[in-house]
Amino acid sequence: MAAIKVISAGAVKAIIVALAPEFERASGHTLDLNFGTAGAGRDRVKGGEAADLVVLSESIIAGLGDLVKDVTDLGRTVSGVIVREGAAEPDISTPDAYKQSLLKAKSFAYTDPKAGGSGGIMLVEVMKRLGVLDAVNAKAVLCKNGHHVSTTVAEGGAELGTTFISEALPVKGCKVIGTLPGDLHIANTYTAAIHAKAASPDGARAFLDFLTDPSRRARWTAAGLEPAF
Repeated sequence: MAAIKVISAGAVKAIIVALAPEFERASGHTLDLNFGTAGAGRDRVKGGEAADLVVLSESIIAGLGDLVKDVTDLGRTVSGVIVREGAAEPDISTPDAYKQSLLKAKSFAYTDPKAGGSGGIMLVEVMKRLGVLDAVNAKAVLCKNGHHVSTTVAEGGAELGTTFISEALPVKGCKVIGTLPGDLHIANTYTAAIHAKAASPDGARAFLDFLTDPSRRARWTAAGLEPAF
């Protein structure tokens, strides 16, 4: 039986963590799960860190070239607007309404783009388009990843936040009030690949097959991801 090392982005953490023990019981393999931002995962792989399965954003996997093989899309998640459970829900029905809600909020949490999180990097471009980046950053609570964004909002550390829904749904006390409206919509596909120098390529393939079994589609959907399989 193999010990399978996984380097993964945080946007798919909840579903992978939920399915991992089931796979271990069914297969006899063990999993070494390592989560971080997609950018951090890219840097680890490019820096030569050993792994068996790599799960990052589609664009980052594509950029890894011959460092990975057997590329498989897993699912897509979208960015949502979050508030603390029980808090007043701002109007986000249109792009302008979302803009005004950003400006009115006393504090706003999102993933620090410097941490390498895809959601934060993409959200900066949205705020630039809206012309509110400087105003928002003046009161921003920059977080290390989407889970941190969600816990920050849930604990009252920020009035409003935006992150991938898949990272917000598992956090108690955090409420997703909707997706980014209209042409502000942010979606990101997460993709798995076997490391070209995997010590346990067969184990990595077995886990990948387990994750993408059609019988588990509903589990991915419940975790805030649109399955690609």
